[in-house]
Order: sequence, then C-alpha cells, then structure tokens
Amino acid sequence: EFATEQQTVSADVIRRSYAATEEGFLNLVRKQWLIKPQIASVGTCCLVGIINEGVLYIANTGDSRAVLGRLERGVKDIRAVQLSSEHNASFQEVRDELRQMHPDDPRIVVLKHNVWRVKGIIQVSRTIGDAYLKSSEFNREPLLARFRIPGPFHKPILCPEPSIEEHRLCAEDQFVIFASDGLWEHLSNQEAVDIVHCSPRNGIARRLIKAALREAAKKREMRYSDLKKIDRGVRRHFHDDITVVVLFMEPALISRRLYGGPLLSLRGGGSTPTFAQKC
Repeated sequence: EFATEQQTVSADVIRRSYAATEEGFLNLVRKQWLIKPQIASVGTCCLVGIINEGVLYIANTGDSRAVLGRLERGVKDIRAVQLSSEHNASFQEVRDELRQMHPDDPRIVVLKHNVWRVKGIIQVSRTIGDAYLKSSEFNREPLLARFRIPGPFHKPILCPEPSIEEHRLCAEDQFVIFASDGLWEHLSNQEAVDIVHCSPRNGIARRLIKAALREAAKKREMRYSDLKKIDRGVRRHFHDDITVVVLFMEPALISRRLYGGPLLSLRGGGSTPTFAQKC
C-alpha cells in the first residue's frame, strides 16, 4: 500500500509499514483484551529484506540478523558482512540509548543473572507487539501478574521503529542469510557464510540449522541425536528457536531490468525447507 502510494520502495515506506503493523497488532490486543488478555505479552522481532532497483533494504527490530556473503576480489575467499543493526540490551550502545530515552528510570536496564534486560524482563529493546511494555493500559489486570511491571509508565518502554540499512548490490555479493538470534548464538557470521559458500544450495537453510544444533549439543556435552529427541518445549532450555532464510543473488542479472529475483532457501517454524526461483 505505502509503496504503491510512493510508487517506489524507500526507508520511509518501510518505516510506515512497520508502524502500521504495530498499530494493527495493538488494535487486535485492545479488541481481545477482556477475553484473551495474555495476548498483550506476545511480541516478536521483525527482520525484513527488500530488493528494489539493485538496492537491498534491510530493516530490523530486535536481535535477528542479516549477513551478506561477499566474494573478495582477486581471491576465492568469501567474507561475511553484517547488514543489520541489533537491538539487544547486551550491547552498550543499546543500554545507552535506553537510558537516554528514559533518564528518570534508573532501572530501565537491569543486569539479571549476568544478562542485561530491559526492566529486568526482556533482552530486546525494539519489537512488534509486547503491548504491555508499550502502553500502561495493558500493564494491569487481567494480565497475569508475572507480566506486569511495578507502577505506571508514561512513555513506551520498547520501541517498534526499525533500524534501516541500504546496500547497493554488486557482482561480488553472492547471498544473504536472514536468521533469528537462535542461529547466531551458536554460529559466527563467518562460520555461517562459509557453510553456505561451501555447500549445495538446495536445503542450505536446513544445513545451517543443523550446524547450529550440533554446536548447541556440543556445549551441553551431549550428542546431536540425543538433543533432537528432546521435546520441543523442553528444548528451549537448550537452544532458542531458529528460523533461517537464505537468498542467493544472480550477480550478472542484478543490474538488468529483466532480473526475476533471487533464489531462496528457507527453514523455520517446523516447515519443510523449500528452494525456489521467483518467476
């Protein structure tokens, strides 16, 4: 809708789309408040990638990450380039931003069990949803007491506005990995890029997740096969949820008007990985 209005894709279009998504969800929370109040505690990170006229736009709220695989000129090595900014209280700049936005709240960020959290509750500072941390109207009964924070607040604690980066694609750009923080908890940017570069394209998202789970099992001194046997609900104690999308570029076509789009491999949410070309 917003892109149609402006007849193009831009950072402003993306911001307006995020704002509309946020407002739509908050309206849903208001409608469901009396019958499903716990929906006010539901939120998500949101990582978006859009290619338009040779420019890759990356927008992010939360701590998902987009990483580019770029060939180094003159050599066969591939380099990982992080394209997204993350909003996690573990970063000093995020804590500084929160303190600047909430100068009268000495507990806006709290170190709890050696982990920095916003209000001692959540690690990310920007999300879609989490209405109970956006407006005091949801920080009350019938929301469960364990979600409510002491006292009223007069401005949103979390922010839905994305950070947006623009990257002009070039022939050396091979692919982009979009993944939730569950992947990056166990694989570095370079490790993930190397796996994609050295593996067949088909099913590469599944391969990345498997590599991350192997690392998670190793950290717990257990076998990968034993980790896979653990019920998914219990496995959250061993590793976070992981969703992965890999976009493969066709460098020779990037600057051409007939460019039909990148190749895509995705895995997440229990679905079967797919591999397709946009027509």
